[in-house]
Amino acid sequence: MAKEKKKSTRIQRLLNRYRVVVINETTFEEKFFFRVSQLNITLLICLFISFIIIGSFFMIAYTPIKEFIPGYTSTILRKEAIKNSFLLDSLSVEFKKQERFINSMRIAITGETNQDENAFSNRLEEPPGFINSESKLTTADSLLRIEVNQEDKYNVFPNDELSNVKYLLYPPAIGPISEEYNPEKKHYAVDIALKENAPVMAVANGTVILSEWTAETGHVIILKHDHGLLSVYKHNSALEKVQGDLVQAGEVIAKAGNTGEFSTGWHLHFELWINGYSVDPNYFIDFSKAL
Repeated sequence: MAKEKKKSTRIQRLLNRYRVVVINETTFEEKFFFRVSQLNITLLICLFISFIIIGSFFMIAYTPIKEFIPGYTSTILRKEAIKNSFLLDSLSVEFKKQERFINSMRIAITGETNQDENAFSNRLEEPPGFINSESKLTTADSLLRIEVNQEDKYNVFPNDELSNVKYLLYPPAIGPISEEYNPEKKHYAVDIALKENAPVMAVANGTVILSEWTAETGHVIILKHDHGLLSVYKHNSALEKVQGDLVQAGEVIAKAGNTGEFSTGWHLHFELWINGYSVDPNYFIDFSKAL
């Protein structure tokens, strides 16, 4: 009984109404009054605190004021961070492209390559007109396939997404081949027997990326073409172009020679690389006649 009485007394205190009167201190005139209870005051205080908390949250979350609070970054810094993130991604892609290009240059100059990666080369070296004996083709299909393969015999990209583009190569020189392409003997080129100072021509439009003298291969010139194509010309007697020059297909870039320790006579040592892979130039260029 005592506990229930005490509890009811507390509730009654919360519900008891009090008269708050505002009186003029000089005249003791009653200006106004209002009635409140402890429960009303408690609710008003809770509502005021809730308003302050909610208002502060929205002000910090959706206004620049949050930038002045430790731990929050400014909008400008976040924008710069996002911009730098995209820039870093772009630089990473460009770096990988440059790395592949430099690797292609290295193996083109040194003649070193990973023969385990020659799947690309082997794919390109499939003889023109090759027909899989396991495939069931009609006579008409076989004849059509041979005709198409003959038309694309000297297309640089016969089996990839660029097959709709006829990217034909101009013969760098006309003459008999004294040594064939043989990757097993690390001879990633064809040697074309030429007369002294015979003109050497660019196989396609491109840019000269190397025009130097080396002790082993004499005067060397390397051209960079579209679609990851590199053409290399070694053992020249003289070079007609310098690094950075733009050349057109069929334009004279050097004169045939017999320079360098590895040279065995007047000839052109010609290499062809696609995306860092050595390929047999015979499948893309007819060295017996000019275009």
